[in-house]
Amino acid sequence: MSRIQTVRKSGPAIERRSIDFVPQRERHGKPFGQFTLWFGANMQITAIVTGSLAVIFGSDAFWAIIGLFIGNLLGGTVMALHAAQGPKLGMPQMISSRAQFGVFGAVIPLVLVIIMYLGFAATGAVLAGQAVEQIIPTGHPAVGVIIFGALTVLVATLGYKYIHLLGRISTIVGIIGFTYLAIRLFLMHDVGAVMGAGEFAFPTFLLSISLSAGWQLTYGPYVADYSRYLPANTPARRTFFSCFSGAVLGSQWSMTLGALFAAIPMAAGHEFLDEQVGFVGNLAGGGAIAVLMYIVIVVGKLTVNTLNAYGGYMTILTSVSAFTRQLRFAPWVRFAYVIGFISVSVIIAIVASDDFISNFKNFVLLLLMVFIPWSSINLVDFYFSSKEKVDVPALYDPKGRYGAWNVPALLTYVLGVLIQIPFLAQHMYTGPITPLLGGADISWLVGLVVTALVYYPVAKRFNHPPAEMIYPADDEVTPEPAAATTA
Repeated sequence: MSRIQTVRKSGPAIERRSIDFVPQRERHGKPFGQFTLWFGANMQITAIVTGSLAVIFGSDAFWAIIGLFIGNLLGGTVMALHAAQGPKLGMPQMISSRAQFGVFGAVIPLVLVIIMYLGFAATGAVLAGQAVEQIIPTGHPAVGVIIFGALTVLVATLGYKYIHLLGRISTIVGIIGFTYLAIRLFLMHDVGAVMGAGEFAFPTFLLSISLSAGWQLTYGPYVADYSRYLPANTPARRTFFSCFSGAVLGSQWSMTLGALFAAIPMAAGHEFLDEQVGFVGNLAGGGAIAVLMYIVIVVGKLTVNTLNAYGGYMTILTSVSAFTRQLRFAPWVRFAYVIGFISVSVIIAIVASDDFISNFKNFVLLLLMVFIPWSSINLVDFYFSSKEKVDVPALYDPKGRYGAWNVPALLTYVLGVLIQIPFLAQHMYTGPITPLLGGADISWLVGLVVTALVYYPVAKRFNHPPAEMIYPADDEVTPEPAAATTA
């Protein structure tokens, strides 16, 4: 039996890799594991809330659902293109971005990524904490948040295999629980009455697209972290479609429920606005069934919050390693970083839980402005400039091919952020062009297109990618056949 097969048969174990390259002999898994991970991560209460925002802020349910679907398709495409890089590169997503920004330069967007993870971990903990409090009443909402944080630390510390295992569990639990919710919704409310195609309003339709596109795009900085263990010879299209279909189907299902929850008769609609978790429990029928639905909520939130904690840990280590040159970190280091990260997110969740819906809407749309240019630069460079050829050892060497700072790329990134400001429609700021568009926010689209158009000639002029993929010297040159390496 080969070494790869031995790893495959051994079952889940605590992950020993961190931000270092995953050698071919340790690759395992099938692309379908990406489907269950991202489907399970999106079958959760925060996605329901995101879908509800489209209706809460002005759209009727029919056009909201259509807009959310378009946004999920657009954002899911970008997200899955990032995921497809994982098997070939064998390293975390943000390490690979050193090929665009330089070893030190990549730290600049990394700081913003860490803030993103903290924001999502905190806002997710608010809702999950409410569900824990419903299951184990203590009279102190903060206790539920703390318990949920402890569960997140446990899974994130165990690492990659346990995260995928949780994704499979969440997929099964989510399908059962959300199907039951949909059935109850149709039995208890006249859903057809709110699904008639009402008057089309372009600004609110674009808001729906932006909400779901932003939801998907914010996975971009860490999605390859969960595909990097796949065998290097895994077809990119299989990784792409597994991630894409899981993320789009899971999020659209959840967001559709959210749009309907917010659109049903006024009394129930207000109940959902006031207490999202309690509304789900009441819709489930109360009693023991409601407790089961709260467990569904906790499992779904635990999956995505673990991704945030694990991604936050990887991002922090990527930043640290740029200056220390350290590539390997012991499991206890992961535990310490995850503890620190989750502790901060729990504090934020406890302090900032008021006015959750409004704050979350602004948070998601603000993240679009920051991460659209990053995604655009990363994808244009990998697929069009470097043509999927990367010098892996140079990503860890500030004196190597990619250097310490890639100033042209960083300037393009800043331009990509600034160019969106006139088109913003935020609670705190509305750009001067936005009123001319009826209040529609198209900043994300402007940032995506303009950044790509500017960066491509910059990359052709200043970047010097290798003629072929360059792997570490001690790695196997030829990956084993897929039949021997899949699990």
